[in-house]
Amino acid sequence: MGNNTFFLIVTLVLISCQPRFEKEITVYEIEEHISFLASDELKGRYPGTPEDELLSAYIASQFKQAGLLLHDKKGLQPFDIVTDIESGPSNSFSFLEKGLEPGSDFSPFSFSATGSAEAAVVFAGYGFQIDAPDIQWDDYASLDVSGKWVMLLRGVPGKQDATSPYINYSEDRGKALLAADQGAAGVIFVSGTGFDENDRLVELKGKQHPLSIPVIHLSRSAADDLFTTAGHDSISAYDSRISSDLKPASFASGLEVSITVDLQPMTVETANTVAILKGADPSLRSEYVVMGAHHDHLGMGGPGTSSRQQDTIAVHYGADDNASGVAGIMEISEYMVSRAPSRSMLFVTFGAEEMGLVGSRYFTENSPIDLSMVQAMINIDMVGRLNEDRQLQIGGIGTSPGFKTLIDSLNRSYDFNLKFSNEGYGPSDHAAFYAHDVPVLFISTGAHTDYHTPADHISAINLEGTREVVKFVAEIAEALANEKERIAYTEAGPKVSRSSRGRRGGITLGLMPDMNYDGTEGMPVMFVTEGKPAAVGGIQKGDIIVAIEGKNVGNIYDYMSRLDQLKEGMSIVVTVKRGEDNLDLLVQL
Repeated sequence: MGNNTFFLIVTLVLISCQPRFEKEITVYEIEEHISFLASDELKGRYPGTPEDELLSAYIASQFKQAGLLLHDKKGLQPFDIVTDIESGPSNSFSFLEKGLEPGSDFSPFSFSATGSAEAAVVFAGYGFQIDAPDIQWDDYASLDVSGKWVMLLRGVPGKQDATSPYINYSEDRGKALLAADQGAAGVIFVSGTGFDENDRLVELKGKQHPLSIPVIHLSRSAADDLFTTAGHDSISAYDSRISSDLKPASFASGLEVSITVDLQPMTVETANTVAILKGADPSLRSEYVVMGAHHDHLGMGGPGTSSRQQDTIAVHYGADDNASGVAGIMEISEYMVSRAPSRSMLFVTFGAEEMGLVGSRYFTENSPIDLSMVQAMINIDMVGRLNEDRQLQIGGIGTSPGFKTLIDSLNRSYDFNLKFSNEGYGPSDHAAFYAHDVPVLFISTGAHTDYHTPADHISAINLEGTREVVKFVAEIAEALANEKERIAYTEAGPKVSRSSRGRRGGITLGLMPDMNYDGTEGMPVMFVTEGKPAAVGGIQKGDIIVAIEGKNVGNIYDYMSRLDQLKEGMSIVVTVKRGEDNLDLLVQL
């Protein structure tokens, strides 16, 4: 018998021996739930792992003991996810009837698209397109790359150095993305000696969102062979020339190559947990209020996850994100059983939220109930860090005209410092329901510097504050479940991420930079819009942004470049200079 099987049996035996739950929402039960969900044994709750199975079994057993009807008898809604990628058998690179060896001569990048192209090769140096006060550089100015393979040098001219003025434009993915913007069929990266003297090929590092074109890493020796065969200098010679002259040296090589990138997704099964409480009023029983929270987290972290400490392999406990929310859902489920609401209620914990809201999207596309009968969806995500200001963030307030009045009324008993956002779209599972015209509420105590690190531990949870927030959410849910009239829906903002509608201008922090500043010491903030990410994260008028995610911001050009590298839904650390102090502020996009 394996350790995981033994642990599951022991867990379920202990669960079955527990007395029936308290009807009230208690600190004791919240602590018990979070202690289990954020334990070393569950290893960070990564989807598709044996620990993920234990997690789902635990939640389903809690729903059953609370008196709910489990979906499909076991309370599980299984679905497949892609957790990793591996090189397939069809990777190939050939030129002049000569074939190269995958793994030793070339390797695909993790963010590459799968695909093939037989096309001419053009050399575009370092792949820069920079229009800044101190740098004017365009490797594409006199080069037609449309439908061609673009060969690029990795890194920056000369020795790879974090103090290089070109470092902000040096990332592989950003360079490949720029080449794709120019119409390239694919990108061939080569490491110059200044970037990597040993010329190690890139390795596949977990599942990454692919670009629209294939991207490979070609060894220096193979690239030299390619170029010298066509009568050109070696790659190292071109690299030395560019590094010395500090100006573009782009040209069409006259060579044609045929390249195929074959990346195979590796899938595993995970599941949402689903349970139903039938409504007490026969006339309203066919309508539903959905309560949801995601139960997955980042496992052991590391490359390929959204850990904010990519170099740290350790349990990412996720006590706040989102063991706190799941504990809340389980507590609310037993509370609602004792309250016998008029409408039916659906309690769901979603899998694979951290991978891009996969579980909630699967649920809404394969819903066990008619989504048109869902009156409201309440999503709780990170409710374990109520601070001294008692700040509680509530999104989706504009998706139904009665939401704000109801919440303000209930808050008289709690005196939370409520921060409202109208928009129905947001970086959590309620977004999938808003896309189907369901009124939504997104409730959170907000981000913090332990977010997506191993420090998100139960020791930092405000247990009494969590109990208060969960009870508040339960009262909102009860009021909506007992509302006699149909809950009106109003559209409040786009139904998709703004950044999905085009890269340019996709991400904003909600601030006005000083457009006239032409120095290199940071980007001054002229104005901050209330309720937008910058304001919620604590950025103030007069601050000077000096870094984003630890990467230098010297001016507005650096700032815009950094924003281009971000995605909606991320939580980022923005370093600002305020007076004589540098402050690290967590901003949720």
